[in-house]
Amino acid sequence: MSHSSIGVLLMTFGAAATPQDVPAYLSHVRGSPPTSELVAEFQRRYRLAGGSPLVRNTWAQALALESLLNTQHPNAFHVRVGMRHTPPFIHEGLQQLLAKDATQIIGLILSPQYSPYIMGGYHRALDEARDALSCDITVRVAGAWHTLPAFIDALASRVSQAIESCPTSERHTLPVLMTAHSLPKPVADSEPEYLQQLRDTADAVAQRASLSPDQWQFAYQSAGHTPQEWLRPDIKELFPALRQAGHRRALVVPVQFLSDHLEVLYDIDVAACQEAEASGIDLIRIQTPGLMPQMIETFAQVVHRELQQMPQL
Repeated sequence: MSHSSIGVLLMTFGAAATPQDVPAYLSHVRGSPPTSELVAEFQRRYRLAGGSPLVRNTWAQALALESLLNTQHPNAFHVRVGMRHTPPFIHEGLQQLLAKDATQIIGLILSPQYSPYIMGGYHRALDEARDALSCDITVRVAGAWHTLPAFIDALASRVSQAIESCPTSERHTLPVLMTAHSLPKPVADSEPEYLQQLRDTADAVAQRASLSPDQWQFAYQSAGHTPQEWLRPDIKELFPALRQAGHRRALVVPVQFLSDHLEVLYDIDVAACQEAEASGIDLIRIQTPGLMPQMIETFAQVVHRELQQMPQL
């Protein structure tokens, strides 16, 4: 282990802090001003979901990770946060790490599954930040960590907790719906390895949680409202068949979302629950991993894995 300062930058998509911040957020995501209709729809979602705690949650994870890393190597690590589309932006997080004299930096995208194409925006943002800051540092972005045992244990533990909260008579038959964010089909067709990573995570969680093969299935959520075809099955397409089979309750397990944000608090807890209720299904979901010790340990393992691949100073 080098004695130089090591920086870790937790990166994720970003989220508007309040409904009033939605126009600026959407403009940054789209690269152009959004329509008034789109702004109104997202503000409606933010109000129904009670806002998005994504930035706050990511900072909490960063502080927990920094504490864990420094228990093993005192004062060696600094962990900061960088968002793609809202403050603190990636260039701000990188600048903060440079101010701490970090000479090696691990970029950790908060998605267990990894695709160079789908995650390309994070790489571009890092490259642009390095160029703007004119810094001579080594930066490495972590690849996939979707089947690390600590991560699988975190999700499986949440699944077991949710199942145990249900009536005893339902526990062995409760339908479990593993979900991931949908993609436009043309994008998905070019990224088969990424889709397989999603399935591998779901398979590993099901096995670790001792789910029978006929108790769970995989589905997509949060499809965009565009003319192009998105991945199927969408979670809402599963509800009528579940009810027809006699089920009155189902458990949702997002396999790529690590803390609460709009895709959880609105897309699942509001929109999907309404769709399920219309079919006679009571939809529940696991708590996201958040600050679970297994989740923070997973981050630490990824950091150490990536450091082993970096030149030592």
